[in-house]
Amino acid sequence: MSATAVADRPAERLSDGGVPARRAVIRWAVRLLRREWRQQLLILALITIAVGATVVASTVATDTPAPIAGVLGTAQDAASISGTSATINAGITKLESLYGKVDVIENESVPVPGTLNTFDLRAQDPHGPFGGPLLSLVSGQYPSTANEIAVTSGVATDFKLSIGSGWTVAGRTWKVTGIVQNPQSLVDEFALVIPGQVSRPDNVTVLFDAPGQTASTLQAKTGLNVTTAQTVANNNEINPETISIAAAVLGMLLIALVGIGGFAVLAQRRLRAIGMLAAQGATERHIRLVVRANGAATGVVGAVAGFVLGFLVWLAYRPQAENSAHHQMGVFQLPWTVIGIAMALAVIATYFAASRPAKAIAKTPIVAALAGRPPALKKTRHLAIPVGLGFLVGAFLLLGMAGASGGNGNGMLEVVVGFVALAVAIVLLAPSLLEVVAAAGKHAPIAVRLALRDLARYRARSGPALAAICLSTLIAVLICVASAARFGNVLDYAGPNLTSSQLIVYAPVGNVRTGVGPTAAQMAAGDKIAKEIAADLGTTTMIALDTTSAGLTHAAGGRSWSGPIYVATPQLLKAFGISQSEINPDADILTTRPGLATTSLMQLTYGNGEGRGGNGGGPNGNGGGGPNGNGGGGPNGNNQWPCPAGSCIANPPIQEVSQLPSGTSAPNTVVTEHAITTLHLQSSVQTNGWLITVPNGLTPAQITTAQQLAASASGNMSVETRNSIPSLAQIIDAATIFGIVLALGILGLSVGLVRSEAARDLRTLTATGASGLTRRTITAATAGALAFTGAVVGIIGGYLAAIGFFRSNSLDGLSSLTSIPVTNLLVIAVGMPLAATVLGWLLAGRDPAGVARQPLE
Repeated sequence: MSATAVADRPAERLSDGGVPARRAVIRWAVRLLRREWRQQLLILALITIAVGATVVASTVATDTPAPIAGVLGTAQDAASISGTSATINAGITKLESLYGKVDVIENESVPVPGTLNTFDLRAQDPHGPFGGPLLSLVSGQYPSTANEIAVTSGVATDFKLSIGSGWTVAGRTWKVTGIVQNPQSLVDEFALVIPGQVSRPDNVTVLFDAPGQTASTLQAKTGLNVTTAQTVANNNEINPETISIAAAVLGMLLIALVGIGGFAVLAQRRLRAIGMLAAQGATERHIRLVVRANGAATGVVGAVAGFVLGFLVWLAYRPQAENSAHHQMGVFQLPWTVIGIAMALAVIATYFAASRPAKAIAKTPIVAALAGRPPALKKTRHLAIPVGLGFLVGAFLLLGMAGASGGNGNGMLEVVVGFVALAVAIVLLAPSLLEVVAAAGKHAPIAVRLALRDLARYRARSGPALAAICLSTLIAVLICVASAARFGNVLDYAGPNLTSSQLIVYAPVGNVRTGVGPTAAQMAAGDKIAKEIAADLGTTTMIALDTTSAGLTHAAGGRSWSGPIYVATPQLLKAFGISQSEINPDADILTTRPGLATTSLMQLTYGNGEGRGGNGGGPNGNGGGGPNGNGGGGPNGNNQWPCPAGSCIANPPIQEVSQLPSGTSAPNTVVTEHAITTLHLQSSVQTNGWLITVPNGLTPAQITTAQQLAASASGNMSVETRNSIPSLAQIIDAATIFGIVLALGILGLSVGLVRSEAARDLRTLTATGASGLTRRTITAATAGALAFTGAVVGIIGGYLAAIGFFRSNSLDGLSSLTSIPVTNLLVIAVGMPLAATVLGWLLAGRDPAGVARQPLE
């Protein structure tokens, strides 16, 4: 038989063997997986980890939110009523007349002295018709008489209560009869009394059943704010299952991109065996089926192993998840839809990852396959470029639509679809970028030129790998850019409130219910308590935080001013190392917020009896200048331009002073004594609190003692310490590390695949005298070029997405992108390629095995 006859596979055959032949081919593919599982270990591990992580993460995400029973109990509807006693009683009577049986739960909010926390004084029938799931007894017994009360464990700890002890709260003395809890929300802190014992409820919840009626219908009938089971189900627009599925899709896309190269190399290693199979009569369809069946089998094994691993991890983590979510979770309370989709995606991803090399291997002539020669390279289809650019434009437009509706929280669908379109654009454009990389290295040394040429020659492996690197970098860049934009907003400041060494003791606020401010005696007692707290903390560094009726507004759309504005007293300036010589004599405002000094359309409002502009001093205060004041710091303030004469200054002189603290509750922005004198604000200066700084971080015991001392004062004093909000540096550093580690992991596999496919060329170079230095240079250049290209594309793609979103966002706008995380972007653009180059250099250089001949697989 001539070589030509063997090389050309017949166009038609009398029979392709039918089902038995396909079954035999599939069995052979599965046997190959069993024999060569080590070669596919990385792909198997990726699928197993991805599916396992999806099982655990989606279960925690879907089980953490309180269930519908946590809002409605066993009822289908609930009405919320507030106002006077007559209004509440009229609402309850109307619901009873319309729908019969109701269950009434009354709540009065009571502050925990010395803290910013509150608990509810709750009147509820433990044996009511609908509220059973909202109440359970931990120990003791439910209250049965008017002078009995049961409390949650948190309230018992705060007030040092036990069963049988007496407790005075809300002007009455009660006997504690038991410890109770809301099993649907263990963070719900309350004290339970029998119905009718809450004299001034802030809110009353009435549970009832109105089958087949919507919330809007019920509201029209009753005139009340009504919640239904459907309302609760739709209340969370960002559905945890939707987010889990989106994350699973992205993860499987990355696996598919990495898997394409892996299956291509495996198919090439089996080329001779596939040639023997073709010589015995296998059709192109059978050859494709071999590789695809191997991919599907790999996906099935990885999906099943991932589910088992994820379920075992869930069993071990479930007790901790229940403690974190504060409600019980069933062993098999899993999001089966998400898990099923994730497992199916794993099989689909590996099947399609194997489909591309399957087509190429199936078209290899038999003689070439038996000789072990890889299939000839085909010219790139340039149709991918315009299609990729089309997806890129579509992603830009969709993200713009999401930004336009993002202020209302309705743009999640556009964000998801836009991000998917962006990922598709990167996948389509990545192979073409490799041609640009190869062209850019025409005048490079021979070793570097060979490496860049191989990237373009073997773009069937390097193209998907580059796309995966770009996506991993893109995710990190998006997190960095979005976080910098949000945390860098000079008006609506975000981030930690204080440092771990700072504590604010807020001055007495007087009688909250009547609105009467603190008396002079209460303020004097408050100053004494603050000094006692400072002494207990072992420090004398205590600064009085004074406020005035002055405030800042921004006379433009978008975010308004937020945060307190304190007085730049000599004591405050000295505490932060600011001398008078450093302050502009004409400055009205000093700030540490970067960019505030150059922000246009700022207004300094001040009280003149009309009440404009007050910020107040507390964490939630808007006050200053009168009870009905507008503007000044509140999110609903009225910004006016131009400023009304005598109560506002347009574009006041603002000086940036870096020594001031950056915490959102700390004095990051202060009004100068020059402004106080010029605007005659002396009469409105009042002490709002005291900032205490300790040499080292505050301990939990010190914080508890400070809260207890504040609780002992009259006039509702409270203490604020550092919150759990991470800083900008923590967020973007974590995102940068995640992106680099993921990209380097993908890069390691990709470089191995590209270099293994070019092993024949490497043997030739070695045989002609190429040294280990040359081989190291080739591998290092391959790794560095992929990493640098992926970093550049990821940064460009991330900023395109950010520009597309923020350009139409009414709250932030493109100006928010002026906060650029330069250091992190440089680490990605320069540090990652350097790390890849160094690792490639160190891990290469070994003489290739079998220089004289190609080893048999």
